[in-house]
Amino acid sequence: MAGKKVLIVYAHQSSGSFNAAAKDAAKEALTTQGCTVEVSDLYAMKFKATATAEDITGDVQNADHFRYAEETKLAWEAGKLSDDITEEQRKLTQADLVIFQFPMYWFSLPAIMKGWIDRVLTLGYAFSQEKRYSQGVFNDKKALLSFTTGSQESMFSANGINGDMNVTLWPLQNGILHYCGFQVLSPQIFWAPSHVPSEVRSTMLKGWRTRLQGILGEEPLAFTSLDCFDREKGFQLKPEFHEKHAAKEFGPTVGTHLGKPLPPHNQMRAGS
Repeated sequence: MAGKKVLIVYAHQSSGSFNAAAKDAAKEALTTQGCTVEVSDLYAMKFKATATAEDITGDVQNADHFRYAEETKLAWEAGKLSDDITEEQRKLTQADLVIFQFPMYWFSLPAIMKGWIDRVLTLGYAFSQEKRYSQGVFNDKKALLSFTTGSQESMFSANGINGDMNVTLWPLQNGILHYCGFQVLSPQIFWAPSHVPSEVRSTMLKGWRTRLQGILGEEPLAFTSLDCFDREKGFQLKPEFHEKHAAKEFGPTVGTHLGKPLPPHNQMRAGS
């Protein structure tokens, strides 16, 4: 761990929150191991959440039909992205591990963190048609979601009222992190900390600190390789992949499941 660089992208309004305690625990534990830790405290930074033409310095190529992805790609290539985006991209480029620390809002990310993703992970810099998923730009980096829920764990089960947490995590972990090539580590989920006694919250944080001792050596979650899809047929799974999995009980991943039952814990535990 010594010499490794970690970026914590943090989104909570209160320094007295459990999310703040989790962020502080991570920074302390990783720094103690010799890591260099940077924290992007999005609310304290007043980070702009909306992706607009203001993210580009100077003129845009087509003001009449402004297309954010294409214009920011040109701006990135020309060194004309706004200073706040450039600074976050610097942190991300240097990081070996990225931790997203946040409270789950509406089964997803807080708007300010989604804005960080929209604005920092620009076309060209973070992904392209050629560089995505298992062949993605950040395939030498690891990332994980560390978040709190407002609901108990049982409510996020396959039989629970909120539905299977593995399904909730798929668009975040596959559609954002894996899409950009990250090796996605198992999420750190703090189940409903506001509804448990303080000693339980302390135990949660102790478990987080313990996990962080070997975080960079963890096996990442499994996703189906880009090589298994036929580009000429709209990126459909190749026939040989179907044949290989025909006799298996579960589909390979939550999102690409071959019409089979969803693999248990696929988005929550490596090796599932």
